[in-house]
Order: sequence, then C-alpha cells, then structure tokens
Amino acid sequence: MQEKFYITTTLPYVNAEPHAGFAMEIIEADVLARFNRNLGKEVFFNTGTDEHGLKLYRKAGELKMDVQAYVDQQAENFKQLKDILDLSYDNFIRTTDQHHIAAAQEFWKRCEAAGDIYTKIYKVKYCVGCELEKTDSELVDGKCPLHPGVNLEVIEEENHFFRFSKYQQALLDLYEKNPEFVLPKNRLKEIKNFVAGGLEDFSISRLKEKMPWGIEVPGSPDHVMYVWFDALVNYISAIGWPTDMEKFNSFWPVVQLAGKDNLRQQSAMWQAMLMSADIAPSAQIFINGFITVDGQKMSKSVGNVISPAEMVEKFGIDGTRYLLLSGGNFGEDMDITWERLTEKYNADLANGLGNLVSRIIKLGNEYECKFNGEIKISNDFSRLVASMEMGKCLEYIWEKVREDNKFIEDNKPWELAKSDIKKFGDVMMKLFVDLNIIVQHLESFLPETSAKIKTALETKQIEPLFQRIKV
Repeated sequence: MQEKFYITTTLPYVNAEPHAGFAMEIIEADVLARFNRNLGKEVFFNTGTDEHGLKLYRKAGELKMDVQAYVDQQAENFKQLKDILDLSYDNFIRTTDQHHIAAAQEFWKRCEAAGDIYTKIYKVKYCVGCELEKTDSELVDGKCPLHPGVNLEVIEEENHFFRFSKYQQALLDLYEKNPEFVLPKNRLKEIKNFVAGGLEDFSISRLKEKMPWGIEVPGSPDHVMYVWFDALVNYISAIGWPTDMEKFNSFWPVVQLAGKDNLRQQSAMWQAMLMSADIAPSAQIFINGFITVDGQKMSKSVGNVISPAEMVEKFGIDGTRYLLLSGGNFGEDMDITWERLTEKYNADLANGLGNLVSRIIKLGNEYECKFNGEIKISNDFSRLVASMEMGKCLEYIWEKVREDNKFIEDNKPWELAKSDIKKFGDVMMKLFVDLNIIVQHLESFLPETSAKIKTALETKQIEPLFQRIKV
C-alpha cells in the first residue's frame, strides 16, 4: 500500500491580507509536500482560512457588509496564493464550509460526552487581536505584547468551558514519549514548562447576542463556539472526519506548521481536545519564528507589512520562495528589508545559480558535453528537509553552486577545450554531474527554476534564469 503523508498549515485569519510571514509557512509546507510526493508517497496538503470570531464580525460591521460576504471576499486573497507562490496544496478549507461546521458540532458533542464541557460565569481580560484570554502575568504595561495597539476588553458572561486542567499529565506524558513532537526543541521546552506550571480550563463559547458570528453550540442555541475551538477542528474535518472515516484513518495523524504565537493553541489546547474526543494526537508540530522588518513585527498600523504579491512582483515566484526559505535557521525570527532581500537575490540567484547554469549550458552546447546518469538525494539532505531546516537545505545546495563557480574560474574550461581536450571533458563531466545534483535537490524548493534547468540540459538552450535587480 502506498505510504501516506498529511501536512497542514495553520488557517490564517482573514481580517487582513496575506503577509510574508504566512507566505513563508505555506511555502515550507509546500516544499515538504513536494518532497514527499517525489519519494512516492500519497500526499494530502491542507491549508485554508479561519473565518469566525469577533474581529471579523466587527470589521464587517465597520464596512457595513454582510459578514459572510466579507469573509468570502477576504478568503479570495488567500486562495490567490496558489498561483502567486506556485503552491501544490490539495485542499483549501474554509471554516464556514458546511462540512466543517457539522464536524465542529460533532467534535463538541464528543468532548461533552467525555464530561469535558461545562458552563460557568466568568470575568476575564480578552485580547481581540489574539482572540485569547489574557492573565496579568502575560501583559506588558497592561497590554497584550503581541497587539500593544489593541485595548484589552473585559468580558463577563456565562460561557461553556473545556476541562483543560484534566489533561495536564496526559500532555506531559505525550511530550516525554515524543521528544521531537514539537520542533525546534526550545519550543518543546517552552510548552512543557507552560503545561507543568498548571493548566486552567478555558472558555469555548460566546453569547450569541453579543457575538453572533460563529458556529452554533449543539443543544445551546444561545451560544456560538469560541473561534479557536472551531478552527482547530479543520485539521480533522479536512480529511473527512467524521463522515469519511476510511479517508481519515488512512491519513491521520498530521504534521502541522504554525507560528510561535500559536504554540499554546496547537501543541497543548488542540492536543487536549483531541484526547477528549478520543482521537490520536497530531504527528508533529513545527513552530516558526516571526518575520520582522527592521526589527519590528509586521503590522498594518506600523505600515511595514511586506506582502508575498509585492515580493513576487520584484523577485519572481522562485526568487520569492528562495528568499523566504533561506533567511535563517528554522524557528528563529528573520529580519528582512527590501535592500537586504535584493542583495541576497543578486548574490545567490542572479550571480550565483543563474551565472553557473548559463556558463555550463553554453560550454556544453558549444562542445557537445552531456550527462545522462541518475542522481539520488543524499540522506543528510533528506533529514534536513524532514526537520524543516529549509535554510540549511538551501545552504547545502548553494555550497555546490559556489564550489562550481570557483571550479570554472580555476580551470577555465574554454581554454582547456583548445589545449587539453581530455581534461576539458573531465571538467565538464564534473560540472554536468553537479548541475544535475543541484537540479534534483532544488526540485521541491524552486520548482519552476528546476524545470527550466532540466529543459536546458536537454535542449542546450537557456534563457537567463534570474535578472540582476538594482538595490
């Protein structure tokens, strides 16, 4: 039976347009999906949009729009990423889809049947930006550190709660038995410390009279589901749960990607919810750092948001993919500016890979050199991909690019062709072998570029891959 592989991004909230941070996450997922397809696995790659909650309800009101019409409009911005970034996802789920709504309600019933949902009146400080409750210890100068420009709200009402506290030991056992459940390791340590410090039950509903935009709670028509409870269920509803259990059982568990601001929801809250519903935990969770611009987190209010569409307009699709994948070590914050992006593009792509390919193809065309062997991806490279170390993967490839550009300068094959034809043949064979190695390793990362180089190797004709851009 063909081995299956399921990967998902988080579902971005549709209150704003896509930014470079989410673009990096979905490109990483795309690389992992393509790489596993190339290994012969049946891949299911899921992404989509999170479309319930207070922020969206209020924004639609500000615009005097029907909420469904507003989220329909906003979801299109994220659907367009498929073409903008050359993505290969198999499924685009929206939390307003009828199948997802039915799945979320069934999931609620399973948790309720397990005795893990109850009601109480509570009073809490709430960040609309995060759609999360905040304790005083999490605040900086009385504000949420992730949304310092958003005033906290005090909510006092009767809500349904999930018995998060019940799952403290089960979560600690999960982390202990699976030391790579959350990567990078510092994020696993962070969530272990959070859970070990004690868990508080969290609210999973809102009064419909105050916030009607959400999925109705089964058996409690005065309430709608809290946005996080509903949205997390997409990871199972996307593969058929609970109506197509054959499909679900064949693909579950899932590999998840998320940003560091989602660590608690993805690796603790969601895992406890799965345990409550008697579903196995996720397979693995990769936690990204932020993309910052001149040291500041991207924000519309600050005016420093860089969009993937803007990057593609300047650097092209594969240029954008390369720049977002190669910016640093996995899990660490990456600081970007247009100037630094342009310098890296010119150095690595225009002057590096583009120059190497042009020289090899030109020499090969002129002197009838060719390589028809089979190239295998190295185990070290495969391990880097599986660990989501995309920056190290590309550095692995670019070491070969730099080595071969230097090899050409040192050996001057255009002169050898006139003075030592045997050595010329040896030099060109090494270059053709290396270029084939580079192409095979690049295939999941820069698919368009890889295809162009393959064509050039077959036809001995090539157009410039990456035009130099002025800083």
